[in-house]
Amino acid sequence: MKRIIIIGYMGAGKTTVGKALAKDLGMDFYDLDWYIENRMRKTVKQLFDEGGEEGFRKIERNLLHEVAEFENIVLSCGGGTPCFGDNIDYMNNQGTTLYLKASPQVLYGHLKMGKTVRPLLLGKTPEEVERFIGEHLKAREPFYEKAQYTLDVNLMDNYDKIKISVAKAKKLLGL
Repeated sequence: MKRIIIIGYMGAGKTTVGKALAKDLGMDFYDLDWYIENRMRKTVKQLFDEGGEEGFRKIERNLLHEVAEFENIVLSCGGGTPCFGDNIDYMNNQGTTLYLKASPQVLYGHLKMGKTVRPLLLGKTPEEVERFIGEHLKAREPFYEKAQYTLDVNLMDNYDKIKISVAKAKKLLGL
């Protein structure tokens, strides 16, 4: 039985690496945000709008505890998941945790290209987003660094480099 739990800031590539790693290992892949949206029948943005961040984090914690009981999975968590309550300790107890680490500049570039709605970034100018990422990452990094393994993903900007990152993750995790 294996559980690989991927954490990191939004835009680090958790879903991209998680899907590729799961496929490579013949495991099921779950994205916690998608799981939440399916179970709650609402988007993350709607849940944020209705209950604020605190309300969303309660739902997120409960569903993390649900999905992290599944066996032989790769689970990609939201950027804030490990930073609330006892989530990072729970994740470390439930499986092997992997932190995808990237610089604020790389994260900004990924988020700028992405199509996903990020509730924490709505209404901010590009300059404000870049500043927010730097400050927010600094606050969250102590939680991320509690992961059992860290993988630098600063150079993951095309499919070949994603494959290289997956190979590095497998080696790092001893798989």
